[in-house]
Amino acid sequence: MAKMTAAQAAVLVMEKEGVTQAFGVPGAAINPLYSALRKHGSIAHILARHVEGASHMAEGYTRAIAGNIGVCIGTSGPAGTDMITGLYSAWADSIPILCITGQAPRARLYKEDFQAVDIESISKPVTKWSVTVREPGQVPQVFQQAFHLMRSGRPGPVLIDLPFDVQMAQIEFDIDTYQPLTPYKPAATRAQIEKAIAMLNAAERPLIVAGGGIINADASDLLVRFAEATGVPVIPTLMGWGTIPDDHPLMAGMCGLQTSHRYGNATMLASDFVLGIGNRWANRHTGSVDVYTKGRTFVHIDIEPTQIGRVFTPDFGIVSDAKAALELFVEVAEEMKAKGQLPNRGQWAGECLERKKTMLRKTNFGDVPMKPQRVYQCMNRNFSRDTCYVSTIGLSQIAGAQFLHVYNPRNWINCGQAGPLGWTIPAALGVRAADPTRKIVALSGDYDFQFMIEELAVGAQFKLPYIHIVVNNSYLGLIRQAQRGFEMDYCVQLGFENINAGEDSGVERSYGVDHLKVIEGLGCKAIRVYKQEEMKPAIQRAEELMAEFSVPVVIEVMLERVTNISMGTEIDAINEFEPLAESREDAPTAVAVAMLD
Repeated sequence: MAKMTAAQAAVLVMEKEGVTQAFGVPGAAINPLYSALRKHGSIAHILARHVEGASHMAEGYTRAIAGNIGVCIGTSGPAGTDMITGLYSAWADSIPILCITGQAPRARLYKEDFQAVDIESISKPVTKWSVTVREPGQVPQVFQQAFHLMRSGRPGPVLIDLPFDVQMAQIEFDIDTYQPLTPYKPAATRAQIEKAIAMLNAAERPLIVAGGGIINADASDLLVRFAEATGVPVIPTLMGWGTIPDDHPLMAGMCGLQTSHRYGNATMLASDFVLGIGNRWANRHTGSVDVYTKGRTFVHIDIEPTQIGRVFTPDFGIVSDAKAALELFVEVAEEMKAKGQLPNRGQWAGECLERKKTMLRKTNFGDVPMKPQRVYQCMNRNFSRDTCYVSTIGLSQIAGAQFLHVYNPRNWINCGQAGPLGWTIPAALGVRAADPTRKIVALSGDYDFQFMIEELAVGAQFKLPYIHIVVNNSYLGLIRQAQRGFEMDYCVQLGFENINAGEDSGVERSYGVDHLKVIEGLGCKAIRVYKQEEMKPAIQRAEELMAEFSVPVVIEVMLERVTNISMGTEIDAINEFEPLAESREDAPTAVAVAMLD
């Protein structure tokens, strides 16, 4: 046993739990914890410019690599309330992050002390656990329980609130004998898996819906093995994109109202059986339950018991960690395949692949200012297969999901359910902090980019380079498109005559904010692109600038002001605003056709 402050014990526990990186903003009420971080020195710290930014950096850090848990730290009062958006985002997408806040001394709680807010109560709805530690001797076990909860069952965030005097108090603690608690993860039984496969075998046109729980469980390789053993095509959700490579013959496209493929929706509508693994049946994926479920039988597997039947009641539900379920699925399916007990799915898989070859949206527009579809075509052609894309919400993200290609798990890092504007920059910085070598390309519209643009200074200060594509139409594009139903275009225009904009072109002056000047003022590099011929040289130059300066490099692409991206209110009623294409050079089908043949 050793005598130490409770704050020191907290840091030692985090070290034992594998924490090596934290993000945050120090303040008076959390300084004892920062003193302990400085004293022990094994946990690196990145200073954010906004505490919400720190929480999104922690999210990006967790999402980047299996097993990571991002940590964000702030002081009392507004630091905690600023973190709420990050907690909500992490909670909604089953992402474990640990938020630590300072608090007024215990004697000053509930007395309207300066920056003393009941953050425990405020954050409870968007955390797995939120606690204000009132006894110094409980600090080590509270942190131990936090990591246990974050890793057990459906992953999610925890907030620990530490009063100043609790942090400072001396306690006895034996770190040498400390051991993390074993996480609890429910597992399917063989009988359950055999029943699910029997139901699948009885179907004529089955599909697997692969959710983000597969990525959380680090089980994408097992998903591919199972799909290949059974010959069943896969529809990934937006959070499960990358579980199977886009050019795999059994990758049948994404389904949904916005972030979907024409061929993915058509294949879902043609199916008669759906096996959902680690997914939530989110409304942007399903549309109305009646249309989505009509004529189909469903099996749903999820780690969270209350998720089964939440949106609609499946024909069979299994509570299980995705990896535990897929290990059994692979085992049973490969045994049955060896005995010739699985039906031949070649015709059905071929039909799905034919839709993938022919039901395409056009990208090869020559317009100037550019249409966004052409931007994504250029990205497909100039970024490699191992590129990791980071994005949050808006027409930029929706079009990105329709047109970009993802080939590996954790190479599409997206805030799914919450979709807060401003998420992309700090999340990309968190991904970079987690993986110094990954090829990272962030994608934003101009409004998402402006929300937390100050965090670019973090990338400059801490040498966190990545490429950020900003598609600028000087509009709240998604909201403008949604306002069509109200026959208005109201309060969604971002453009104004910027008296300080450059004289070389009238385009950026009328688009309002001169992003290049702001970016350079924050210590980063920026390139502006007007037409598609400039995209490849801009990307090459961005890579050179990153290598030379180790800072984020932004490529701003000036778009036409008004572009409507395909979307609708039902998966069988998507509005295609632009001409369709019979084929596309950048479509991920050539390899798939060869593999199927």
